Amino acid sequence: MENTESEYQKLTFGKLMVYYEAKGVSLNRRKFKENLGFFTSTGKYNMLAQLMSDNSHIPVRFSLFTGNDKTSLMYSVREFGNTCLLYSLNDVIQYGNILNIPIADERERIVERKEIMMFDKDAFREAVINAFVHNRWIDGNAPMFTGYANRIEILSHGNLPPKQTLEGFYAGRSIPVNSGLSDIILQLHISERSGRGIPKIIGIYGRENIHIEEKSITVTIPYEAENAPVEVKNAPVEAENAPVNKQERILAYCMEPKSISEIAEMLGYKDKRHNNAISRKILLMDLYLQLNLFAMFCASFWIFGFGCVFRFGSF
Repeated sequence: MENTESEYQKLTFGKLMVYYEAKGVSLNRRKFKENLGFFTSTGKYNMLAQLMSDNSHIPVRFSLFTGNDKTSLMYSVREFGNTCLLYSLNDVIQYGNILNIPIADERERIVERKEIMMFDKDAFREAVINAFVHNRWIDGNAPMFTGYANRIEILSHGNLPPKQTLEGFYAGRSIPVNSGLSDIILQLHISERSGRGIPKIIGIYGRENIHIEEKSITVTIPYEAENAPVEVKNAPVEAENAPVNKQERILAYCMEPKSISEIAEMLGYKDKRHNNAISRKILLMDLYLQLNLFAMFCASFWIFGFGCVFRFGSF
């Protein structure tokens, strides 16, 4: 990837600088492009630079289907690409957290019912990071993220690196496919490159949920089969800018006051056991909105104040 010239040579890196600062890692503003390996041997921006730029020019999409395969209705497509790849990675992981709602575990229940998550968030996170780090980006294709009624599939393009063996892959012997991207992920403490990702996934879901083909690797994250939410029936296909995650769908639906039961039915849940989870989500959304409004107020006050200082100072 470092030796592949980017199709785009007018690149900016403002988002990358903000990301590094937010992580508490300093970059030399004059030398960071050279230090991070953004140039080919001929001095042109390479594919790594394109991925880390403010616009990667590569879509990263998370699709949701109502059934167990792609013949069923696709009711949501979420776009996370065309930005700095680090933000795309973070957004996909956060979207997985939104989808991962708590569900009731009725197995071996005596008196109290316990709640479990739909899938293991750590295994999902490791699978997403691995897909980003080991994807064959030079072809211009991002990993594919697909949610079904019973599982999530994470597909990365490419195959095992030449020096990697199948047993080494399963054992967690890490051989980076994209060394420059892997170095950045390590530097930002997103992943420690310990090789624990695949063994962790296998430990939770088994080898049978990792499928290695000639030009792709697919990791399957199954839901808790006996407790998965009721399949969404007759879900509408959403437009490109329509509300696609649960928070946005609830906000759009609640332009007029709605009860918890009505919201649950809108989301496709027929069982009352989901109402507590939805109530918690609504409370969190309310807190989130209040914090956003407060942040907007602070930002407006700062800008107004700065403008006043600037105008008075110009006299």
